Amino acid sequence: MQIFLPPDVEALLQRQLSNGKYQSAIKVILAGIKLLEQQEDIYQGRLEELQQEARIGLEASQQGKVVDGSTAMAQIRTNLRSRYGVSDEA
Repeated sequence: MQIFLPPDVEALLQRQLSNGKYQSAIKVILAGIKLLEQQEDIYQGRLEELQQEARIGLEASQQGKVVDGSTAMAQIRTNLRSRYGVSDEA
């Protein structure tokens, strides 16, 4: 396979080679692909977490276990004051 890199990408590759971290262009490219795979794994895991949280929220809403925003903020402030001695004044 032949790959033609844009000049800025080729310059980045050359910098990685010249600093001695990698011994060949293919090793630089493989490191980049490995990072891409890791990033996709993290994204997929976070997406699944968010989907689960959305399901939990939907179920709570359907069961009437939700409160409006101002009530929720009041509860959070009360919890902070009791736990950390935080006041409303900042």
